[in-house]
Amino acid sequence: MVILHVSGVSNWGGGENHIENLYYELEKSELEVTQYVFCVKNGDFHKRLTKGNYNCIPATLGLKIDPRFIFKLIRVCRSKKVDAIHIHDPTALTLSVIADRISGNLPPFIFSKKTSFEIKNRKSTRFKYNYKKIEKYICVSKAVADVTAKAIENTDKIITIYNGIRFSNKTTHTDFKLREKFNIPANKIIVGNIGNHIRAKNLLTFLNVINDIVNVKKLDHFHFIQIGSFTKKTEVYTDKVKELNLEDHITFTDFIDNASNYIPQFDIFMLTSQSEGLPQVINEAFYFKTPVISTNPGGIPEIIENGVNGFLSEVNDYQTLSDNLVILNSDKALQTRFIEKSYHQITNGFSSEIMARKTFDVYKAITQKPTTK
Repeated sequence: MVILHVSGVSNWGGGENHIENLYYELEKSELEVTQYVFCVKNGDFHKRLTKGNYNCIPATLGLKIDPRFIFKLIRVCRSKKVDAIHIHDPTALTLSVIADRISGNLPPFIFSKKTSFEIKNRKSTRFKYNYKKIEKYICVSKAVADVTAKAIENTDKIITIYNGIRFSNKTTHTDFKLREKFNIPANKIIVGNIGNHIRAKNLLTFLNVINDIVNVKKLDHFHFIQIGSFTKKTEVYTDKVKELNLEDHITFTDFIDNASNYIPQFDIFMLTSQSEGLPQVINEAFYFKTPVISTNPGGIPEIIENGVNGFLSEVNDYQTLSDNLVILNSDKALQTRFIEKSYHQITNGFSSEIMARKTFDVYKAITQKPTTK
């Protein structure tokens, strides 16, 4: 079968990592599938796919709804004889729906819902998410499936396939050492966070934790590192750092390639998101045996049981995050228990190979049934 992955995202993030892992695992398997990734031309994702020798087909997306992207999508579906389109984000869904409305004969759709954002109750939004060509909704967690079900007319089309990480490309080798590059003293405990500077990652709560640790608890033995692409929001965060006099306690690195491979250089991983589907970075921390403290949006409670294999708090609850950080740092036995349970969990049930085989079963079921007219 021929599968066309469609992405309307130009940057690199968890969703793009999911596409790359899925493609890789299906490519190396003995399953009969040919894949192409239809992506935004000259974006970070396109550049990464090109570097990795993936079958990518770039298209211009200079406008929110760009005819060049839409008509190239139609042509590619015909020329490559695509059997199914796997749509990976809301922008790609909008453009694919328009393409089908124009051509009238695109192959069936599979839509991956990767975030816990609710689908807005607008006529145009409801129309595209319930579009007739969508045969399956693959949700990355049960929490995302529940959110999706609120807006989907035929909930029998919704399934959950957990994201898996690719163990084969995980390594402790990095281009540099964080302590050396950013002059972090050897006696400092490194608390790390990975996430682009977007609203969902809630980095203001991350800064509130640091403020509580440094200025309220008067603890000076932590250093916080935040890895992620800078955006328009970055200035808000750097201004907040100056306001709270935290310049000596946090490092913003901007984008770092293969960021997850730096996790072993963290002593503790801390996520402060306000919205997540199922963040790969937590599973990556599990794999690298780094203890995790996190907030609890989306599917995170499906992989972290509070006090068992990590610590959880409510969204925005910087006080509990701060308290949990102090507790975890002071209890080596607890760290070991979290690490052992998390590592066993990730290696036994959350590989990208398992994810790919389950996704292939969806492809097979859809391409072997009559298409919806």
